[in-house]
Amino acid sequence: MRPFACLLRVLAWMLCCGAAATAATAPDLVLRGVLTGADHQTYRSVPFDVPAGVERVTIAFDYNGKEQRSVIDLGLLGPDGALRGWSGGSKRLFTVSGVDATPSFVPGPVTPGRWALLLGVPNLRKSAEASYTAQVYFSRGLAAADEPEPLRTVVRSGAAWYRGDLHMHTGHSDGSCANQDGGSVPCPLFPTVQAAADRKLDFIAITEHNTVSHASELRALQPWFSKLLLMPGREITTFSGHANLFGTLAPLDFRIAAGPEGWNKLLDAAVRLHGLVSINHPGLPSGETCMGCGWSNDADLRKVQAIEAVNGTDADGLLSGIPFWQAQLQRGLRPTAIGGSDNHHAGQGKNAVGTPTTVVHAAELSQQAILDGIRAGHVFVDVEGSGKRLLELTASAGEATAMMGDTLQAAQGEAVRFSIHVAHANGASVRLVMDGADASELLPGSDIGSDDARHTFNWHSDGKPHWLRAEVRNARGHLLLLGNPVYLNR
Repeated sequence: MRPFACLLRVLAWMLCCGAAATAATAPDLVLRGVLTGADHQTYRSVPFDVPAGVERVTIAFDYNGKEQRSVIDLGLLGPDGALRGWSGGSKRLFTVSGVDATPSFVPGPVTPGRWALLLGVPNLRKSAEASYTAQVYFSRGLAAADEPEPLRTVVRSGAAWYRGDLHMHTGHSDGSCANQDGGSVPCPLFPTVQAAADRKLDFIAITEHNTVSHASELRALQPWFSKLLLMPGREITTFSGHANLFGTLAPLDFRIAAGPEGWNKLLDAAVRLHGLVSINHPGLPSGETCMGCGWSNDADLRKVQAIEAVNGTDADGLLSGIPFWQAQLQRGLRPTAIGGSDNHHAGQGKNAVGTPTTVVHAAELSQQAILDGIRAGHVFVDVEGSGKRLLELTASAGEATAMMGDTLQAAQGEAVRFSIHVAHANGASVRLVMDGADASELLPGSDIGSDDARHTFNWHSDGKPHWLRAEVRNARGHLLLLGNPVYLNR
């Protein structure tokens, strides 16, 4: 049974963002009609009205009569009569918004007024009929939660640990790679996605600097990469810090004023857009080499949902983001620690795609489920991107059980039983951190002697708020796995 505090967090998210997803499940309009032999080699318009406030139009189309070689091609006309896209007979589902569109269609403003499906009929026999149905969905926002159900990609069903990279760049911003002549050019998106597929990742987020121009291309690639979830994100890049924004394609102005108020307004806007914000590489210095890379502002970090504790290979040492993350935990905040390669060169150069890997326990492999898992803190970071290492930390008191990211209530004197499960880290050791200090004395015999090791220990609650996390280090002391905390009485 999950603790009540965790349930409240989930309910709060559902109230904030889940209502949009529920409302978007049923179509707003259903258009039906019948074409006959008289429509052979003609074009027919099927009008429908788009109300004010709509940000995205999605249409699912189908027809019968294919056994009689009936063919209906599909296009879209805007309220001014201009062609917004033409897919021939290759698409049965398409979407158009101001920032992205299905291939064959053009992004552009969704203006209220009378739009029309454009049906082309290259073949319909004289005696034949073809009945068609078009389900029309209106989305009033550009968040992932606003997308109608037919548009949502579920790569794999079922709860599991899913592995991904949450920070990458391509030629849509400053990513580069070698062309056929060996010269450096803006890198197409495909090589980066292919590199992730080669690493056998489950999901990736492409996070271009201050743009979502890559969103349409990701939609085009998703059917091809049927085992890899492709999530559009962006890196909000300012002169006083960088942060990734996931879960929304809506415009967000990055031109903020100096000082905390600029960032606070931006973070408030991200919440209104149902976005998830993660501070990037807070341990890096900021200067001419990387202007604004360090986090040098006093924004209200209660508005931030995650922190990139591991950027590329910077898990240990002066550039690590872990001290910054732990400082926020000590302040009573609960940002989720994640990692990202910050790859700029596809499969080439340092900071390889998938190193580190963020591992998320999610209800399914979909964008919304991955983001929900991050919000809940059900995350650990595989620093080397091993592809198989596992770290699980659970705590129980009475009938209540909590995993990483959850809260467990334990009265003073009550015994809390912690369980740690580590896989594929033979020869390493477990280290515990409680409230920012080493707490390894709680776990006698922390060495890992097999590829499937389990440790348990008891801790007696003092009734006060605490947090406890686990990490795994190799024999040389290098960090292999970084876990998020279990929160006690918080």
